[in-house]
Amino acid sequence: MFDDKKWWKDRAGANFKEVSNYLKYIFNGHLVIVLLFLIGSGAYYYQQWVKNLSQDFPVEIIMAVIIGLFMTHSPVYNFLLEADKVFILPLEEKLKVYFLRSGIISLVFQGYILLMVLAVLMPMYARISSSGFRLFLPIFIVILVIKTWNMAASWQIQYFVQAAVHRWDLVVRYLVNTTFLFLLLKQANFLILLAIGIIMLIYWRTFYVRTRKMGLKWDLLIDQEEKRMASFYRLANLFTDVPKLKETVKRRKWLDFLLTGIRFAQDKTYLYLYSRTFLRSSDYLGLFIRLTVIGAVAIYFITFGWGPILLGILFLYLTGFQLIPLWNHHQNKLWVDLYPVEMKYKMTAFHSLLMMILSIQTSIFALFIVVKGEIVLALVEWIGGLLFSWAFVYVYSKNRLNRK
Repeated sequence: MFDDKKWWKDRAGANFKEVSNYLKYIFNGHLVIVLLFLIGSGAYYYQQWVKNLSQDFPVEIIMAVIIGLFMTHSPVYNFLLEADKVFILPLEEKLKVYFLRSGIISLVFQGYILLMVLAVLMPMYARISSSGFRLFLPIFIVILVIKTWNMAASWQIQYFVQAAVHRWDLVVRYLVNTTFLFLLLKQANFLILLAIGIIMLIYWRTFYVRTRKMGLKWDLLIDQEEKRMASFYRLANLFTDVPKLKETVKRRKWLDFLLTGIRFAQDKTYLYLYSRTFLRSSDYLGLFIRLTVIGAVAIYFITFGWGPILLGILFLYLTGFQLIPLWNHHQNKLWVDLYPVEMKYKMTAFHSLLMMILSIQTSIFALFIVVKGEIVLALVEWIGGLLFSWAFVYVYSKNRLNRK
């Protein structure tokens, strides 16, 4: 006889065990020390910034917009596998407890993230509001209730295959979430909040009635679970090899002009291969863009002494460290080993590309300092960044790759 409770324990247990195994590599890495230092520095500047906030600062709007994003994104971790669409599909009616447990564990995990986000943003609210931190727990409880509604509504939407329905659901729930949060933080009249709460219940009830006789969309559920695990695998792959990681590649024809400078020659084979891989892979190019944007914005707003230079070097390290896996990107492709090219050109090509990427990032950071009008500091940042990039590429990464 099929036991859905035991099946959930087995699936969830296997998933948690796998995640735990990779977390050991992640938290044992020295990258964590750099991140902790970065978080500590950010916390210091954030504290100084909060102290200087004026009373007319729109803290309620900012908190509502940010927290609303975390509340609207409410997936249910279902732990399903590709084979389930064949072997488990006939047992769909017996899986209510299974998905209920999945929803509860998803709420606990995402609720913890919301707690951290609220804890980070609450100093701004306490600085502006006369209530201080006294409302932290009541606000969090209300947020957790609204998060439960979001998760329930998101689950009902999974019964629809139309992409437009999913997009409109995200828009509607985000607007409702931000509006409710703004009024909650403004300490609006209870009846107004209650009216919005009733609208939320009607919204969920409408989709519940419409989907009551529909079957689960197993392809969609499994695809969502695979995307969730793929995101974690990409993070773990920065610290150790992850066999289950699937590559995501996009053509990006509009970036082809960046490759025109690579001449057609045997010793440039790997340079072209790695450059093309960097531009087409969402993992590497997306990582570079995200870290560059975040680093540039942070450097622009930090004005304390040598803070911008230190922050720039930290982001260079984060970028370079997370691009090192590019070296092994094609290790499982046999046709690459058939290239009639000496291995020394492979190492030279990788180091040249990595140095070029970090040099571009350094120049962007220096440019943002120039925009602030600090020419000397920008020059120091540029020279210091180039020196650090050279040491990272030709000393640190070279030694690291030789040990593998």
